[in-house]
Amino acid sequence: MREHAAKRPACATATELIGIYYHPASDLGNFKKCSVAEVPEPYRGLLAHTNHMTVTVESFYRDSVDVEVLRSSVDQEQYCREILLKTHSSALVVQHGIVRLSMRFLPELPRAEILQQKKPLGRVLIEHDVLRKIELFELLKIECGKELAKFFSVPLGSIAYGRTAILHCNNEPAIELLEIVRP
Repeated sequence: MREHAAKRPACATATELIGIYYHPASDLGNFKKCSVAEVPEPYRGLLAHTNHMTVTVESFYRDSVDVEVLRSSVDQEQYCREILLKTHSSALVVQHGIVRLSMRFLPELPRAEILQQKKPLGRVLIEHDVLRKIELFELLKIECGKELAKFFSVPLGSIAYGRTAILHCNNEPAIELLEIVRP
């Protein structure tokens, strides 16, 4: 198992994760890598860290968040899903995300709960006390395409910010993430 994991790329690019569901990628948005210094507040505080986004957006919006799974796919090797996180009290969409999870690196109980698609991924991992480390890869400036603008209810071309990251669960590279916060 370790040998196979070593061949796995460090983290998928935003383009690769977007390509799971969007053809062309510009339907979601136009993405440009940027440095921490190029990300204005409050986006920098929301993205340039190694914490779970579930906890971060709940703290920022002072409300718990619920997950809406837009679409998903699963096989023996991996589970992918496109999600929206919405504040519990107002259903405001505060994050869009695409996740690719390597099934073999997660214990059975949290894996089963994630597949139920009822809770945000971060909350499931925290509740099951899965040893995890979040590794930030790239920060992104995004010009919202028609789909992202629709999800966030903002004008086409609005500027949003996001990140790619990988979650190591029990010291294995288990989950690749693209996370975009509300403009």
